Order: sequence, then C-alpha cells, then structure tokens
Amino acid sequence: MTLPPDHAQRFALSDEVHARPPEALTTPSRVSYLALVSPWEHRELEWQGVCDLARRFGATAPFPGSNHYSGQLGDFRLVWERHGEFARYTFIAPGLGTGDDPFAEPAIGLAPASWVAARPGQIIVAAHAAVVKADNAPADPETVSATLFRGNALVGGPVSDRAAVAFTDLRIHADGFGRFIVQDRHLTPLQAGRLVQRLLEIETYRMMALLALPIARELAPFLGDREKELAEITDALVAAGEADEPVLLERLTRLEAEIESREAANLFRFGAATAYHDLVQRRIAELREERIQGIQTLREFMDRRLVPAINTCKAVSERQASLSARVARVTQLLSTRVDITRERQNRAVLGSMNRRAKLQLQLQSTVEGLSVAAVTYYVVGLIGYLAKGVASAGIPVSPEIAMGASIPVVAGAVWLGLRGFRKRVAHGEP
Repeated sequence: MTLPPDHAQRFALSDEVHARPPEALTTPSRVSYLALVSPWEHRELEWQGVCDLARRFGATAPFPGSNHYSGQLGDFRLVWERHGEFARYTFIAPGLGTGDDPFAEPAIGLAPASWVAARPGQIIVAAHAAVVKADNAPADPETVSATLFRGNALVGGPVSDRAAVAFTDLRIHADGFGRFIVQDRHLTPLQAGRLVQRLLEIETYRMMALLALPIARELAPFLGDREKELAEITDALVAAGEADEPVLLERLTRLEAEIESREAANLFRFGAATAYHDLVQRRIAELREERIQGIQTLREFMDRRLVPAINTCKAVSERQASLSARVARVTQLLSTRVDITRERQNRAVLGSMNRRAKLQLQLQSTVEGLSVAAVTYYVVGLIGYLAKGVASAGIPVSPEIAMGASIPVVAGAVWLGLRGFRKRVAHGEP
C-alpha cells in the first residue's frame, strides 16, 4: 500500500516519548551521577567526548546529532543525556565493591579520571546512589545515618508501595558528592532503575530551580530602591510645573530602561524555576512515599525548604513585573502631560505666526499701494515731459490734460503688472 508522504518530524516526535528510558539496575548496584550546567552550544563538544570514550572501550558511539546515549564501557555503563540547560552523566556498575561501605568504591571511579575532569560545564549536582538488598542493610534509620551519612538527619522512607526504602541527607559530603541509599525489598531491575532515576532527577530539578534564588535575593534591594525612586517621581509629578515635566520624564525613562533591562535578564530564570519546581513535585508524587516516624519524607522536606524559596522567587518576579507596569503607567501619564503642554505651546506659536503673517500681509499691501502710487507718479511725470516736448514742436497738446488723462491708465497698468508678478512668485514661476 502506498501512503502519503510522512511529516518531516513524524519519527522524531514518535521516538520522543521513548527517549531517555530508565536503566535496569540489578541489586546490588552502584550509581554515580553528574549534572553539569552548560549552554546548548556545548552539545557537540559533549557528544564528541562521549564518542571518544566509547571508542576507547571499543563500544558503539552515539549517532551524530543525538542527545542521549547508553552503552556498556568495560565494567561500567555510561548514560549521557543532553537537556536544554544541562547535561547528565550516569555511571552504573554492578555490585558494591570489595568493602561494606557502598560509597567507598563509586562507579565513577571506573571511568578515566582525565575524561571525567574534562567534561564541559559546571557541576550543579554530583551524587552517588547505592541499591542494596534490604535484608543486608540496617533497618534502623539512626544506624543508616551513623554508618553512611555521617550522622546527618535523614530524609526519605518507604517508596514504590513499600517495595523499597530510600534515604538521603541532601548534603554534599567530603568527596563532593551527595548520597542516596535504596534498600531493595522486592523491586524488579526496571523498577530499581526508575526509582534511582527519579531520586536523581528530584535532586537535579531542585538545584536547577534554586538557581533563581540568588538572583531574587540580589534583585530585592534593587527593586526597593527603584520603588522608592518611582514614589518620589510620582509625588513630584503632582506639583510639577511645565518646566519640570521634561526633567521628570527623563528620570522616568531612565528608570523604565533599568527595570526592563533587569526583567529581560531574569525573566527566563524565574520562569525556569517554576517549571523545575513543578517537575520536582511530579517526581515526588511518582515515588509514592510513606512516612517513618521521626523522619521527613522528601515531600515534607521540599514543602518546608524548597517551596518557600520558590515562593520568594515568584514574589520577586511578580514585584518586578508590577513595578515595570507602574513605571509604564506613570511614564504614559507624564508623556501625555508633556504632549499636551507641547501642543498648547505649538498652538500659541502658530497663533503668533498667523498674527505676524497678517501684519506682514497688511504691510505688503500698503507697500504695494505706495509702490503703485510712486511708479504712477514717475510715469505720469515722464508723460508730462513728453507732452511738453510735443507742444513745443507746434502740435496742439495740453501737457496738463495729457498727464491727467494718463493717471488712471498708468495706475491700472502698474497695478496689473504688480499683481501678475506676485502671482508668478507665489506659484514659483520665474
């Protein structure tokens, strides 16, 4: 059967829902995890690094342009995932090593140290996770804390409908890594992989969401100063005269530019914080946690520690948007006042120009009248001299009558000539 042509994105969109599947984890297993903040431009460099490592171990390299890779490299498995703002590297190794401490021989130690150190970006999350049999692990949270978490307060409890127990202290230990311990009661390998993936994603999205908190703290004093300045300008605007309005408008324009610049720089970060927090909440819900007396669940911990931080970011973001809107309103109001003042001044100037034009026209008419009289006077005088000369030759002509009779003719001719000249000048004719 011949079908119509495929949409250019059909297969890519179909495969998207299957991208980044969880890795199956047998119990016991060790997992090391790195999340590095890096711009999207680093994707090609990251891909090339994964290709080089895969070839070093004789494994299949990722396809060109891919954003995900999973491959067995010697004694460990590497998973690389490229996201919009960060890249994730997961190192998986079976077993717990030679000792009793599941974190003593991390899976990342099986990868070449020089390759790990050369990864582009900055670490936002580094963590070790260990999946152990519940029968071989201490059931008492206090013992777990003392032996694996330096006595720190634990967060966690039964998860996945009591198929496992997960604990963490959400702290960075001396080796620079956080720690997660999963006590497997009756997980399948795929369930274990999905559980560890969710725990690591919760930590990653938590940290990515918190990237907005330092910005919010830095922005709060700036907004306070600008709100004070806006209040001062608004108060001055009430009693401002026409001469003060342009100065106030300049201050408002500068203030609006500063706020818009900050808002443009921070808008994405605050929006991303909300999106990452939503992902944290979703992943926690997928854990299906149950509470152990005296131990906070991950949801309780996030509600008490993460939610206030996100609310702070939201409050600062809303405060910034509100200030920007208020400045825009005051600027519009003052601009309207300045425009009205300028329009009134322009009308006054135009009125003055009209009056001067009328006076000039009247003066011009007067000058033209005088010009007609003067030219007529001289022309009639010439006619009189001509008549006297004719009379001296014996021709009976009265100079006085000739001069008197020529006055209206000469005056009319001069007036018509000046009028025609004025019309040609008005039409731009030479």
